[in-house]
Amino acid sequence: MLHSPVALEPHARCVGEWLEHWARATPHATALAERTGDGQDWRRLDYAGLRAAVGAVGQALLDLRLPAGRPVVILSDNAIDHAVLMLAAMHVGRPACSLSSAYSRQATDFTRLREMLALLRPALVYAADARTYGPAMAACDLTVPCVFSTHAPDWPGALAFDALLAKRETPAVQQAFEAIAPDDHAKYLLTSGSTGRPKAVINTHRMLCANQQQMAQTWRFLALEPPVLVDWLPWSHTFGGNHNLHMVLAHGGALYIDEGRPAPGLVEKTARNLRAVRPTLWFNVPRGFDMLLPLLEADDALAADVLSRLRLAFYAAAALAPSTWQRLQALAERVRPGRPLWLTTSWGCTETAPAITTAHWQQDGAGCIGNPLPGMAVRFVPSGDKLEMRIRGVTVFPGYLHGPQETAAAFDAQGDYRIGDAGRLLDAEQPARGIVFDGRVAEDFKLSSGTWVSVGTLRVELVSRLAPLVQDIVVAGHDRAEIGLLVFPSAAGQQQPDRLRAALCRVMQEQTAAGAGSARSPRRALVLDAPPALEAGEITDKGYLNQRAVLQRRHAEVERLYAATASAGPVVLAD
Repeated sequence: MLHSPVALEPHARCVGEWLEHWARATPHATALAERTGDGQDWRRLDYAGLRAAVGAVGQALLDLRLPAGRPVVILSDNAIDHAVLMLAAMHVGRPACSLSSAYSRQATDFTRLREMLALLRPALVYAADARTYGPAMAACDLTVPCVFSTHAPDWPGALAFDALLAKRETPAVQQAFEAIAPDDHAKYLLTSGSTGRPKAVINTHRMLCANQQQMAQTWRFLALEPPVLVDWLPWSHTFGGNHNLHMVLAHGGALYIDEGRPAPGLVEKTARNLRAVRPTLWFNVPRGFDMLLPLLEADDALAADVLSRLRLAFYAAAALAPSTWQRLQALAERVRPGRPLWLTTSWGCTETAPAITTAHWQQDGAGCIGNPLPGMAVRFVPSGDKLEMRIRGVTVFPGYLHGPQETAAAFDAQGDYRIGDAGRLLDAEQPARGIVFDGRVAEDFKLSSGTWVSVGTLRVELVSRLAPLVQDIVVAGHDRAEIGLLVFPSAAGQQQPDRLRAALCRVMQEQTAAGAGSARSPRRALVLDAPPALEAGEITDKGYLNQRAVLQRRHAEVERLYAATASAGPVVLAD
């Protein structure tokens, strides 16, 4: 058992207390900003304006007399109106739930969206644009109030968001706010589905507020310097919606909503926004850093602007390749000499609101996920040849919404949450040096020889060695004689297929020659034509691969990979 020796200090009663405080303390400080319609300027909302909007919309929600206990569900992307509605719901004791817009905008049928809404039983549904989201909502046969920021008249009986903003706040809002208890439901977040069917995770006010207090006691500079973020990470996930957004609100900072993404044609928007704002904290997934690095490495002036005020660069949601770590550090050394970039990470999940550990000290490379935060403990339990980590502490969730069986299965006999990740101490003699992430127990598999394959660590190593030709890799081989790879090429790899094939062959041969053994020596690889499909769940809207979903969906490609007896076309054999 590993736990922090530091006690958790008192924290806010509910999420709305942060807004109430900063609306009084720094009313004219920017809280949220988003690009205007023409993309040339920023629409800003200060803390006084945010509190006024939350009060008005909160009053509107009370006036609608919505069924008790049922959530306000939001279908569209990050935006100021989205934030106002989400915060207003929580301010008057109504749980909020933001769903990934991919279920409404990028799906060809809306079966999964219908299933999610049936599970959530919403009291009200919101989307930014009736024309964009109308088809998905129509397919769900909604019988609850629907609200839109634009084109509301196109939806029969819809409410315009501006009408909610026009409400005059009455004392009823404050009365509802004061009645909120720490263990009341604040949010429902849908799991990513990386280890099974998505479930609705209950996040209480206590979980969310305690987690920010834990971070404040660990990142003590937050009390001295309000954070400034440029962030695209979706609020439908715990990284963007809890860790980042709530960190800004808890410390009176500013969040500039990034309309960019780690995707071709959109990453340039992120670079532009980073340059314009010059954030103090930079949160991203590894794919986000990987896509931005070529732009920054090619333009020292851009890189100098982006890194000028950065206190740290933080990665999470997937492992960072060593090559990415080294490139970021080299970039910082070139454009801000004498000021090394603090690269760090945390570890957590939707069920812990989210952070369990954080690496709050300087490190030499990726891999260490830090130590437990105040009020948290990690128990190591043998699982195969690894140690599974199980979690206890103040931010562990009470269960899944309408899911008693799933809730029971999530906890062990000692009441600890079974997160499904493996880990080990970096130094068994000095536990304070932190925990090393050792992959997901559910992703690891055995070869037909009975040898365990650690998917997570092998994938990161291979992606790093094959940079910049490879975007990502899925490791196959369950009950097979040898490891095979499904390879998603990068743009460089697509443009230079012969170079990619040669690199794959060389790396596979080097693994074998180095005596890595069958558990670390892939013998065959298939270069895929089609990129990972968000709609099919192969890649999340945070930009990381769902290993299980890719293997299931591309079963035919796996069979093709193992049927090959000689290198031909996209199949590469080590021999």
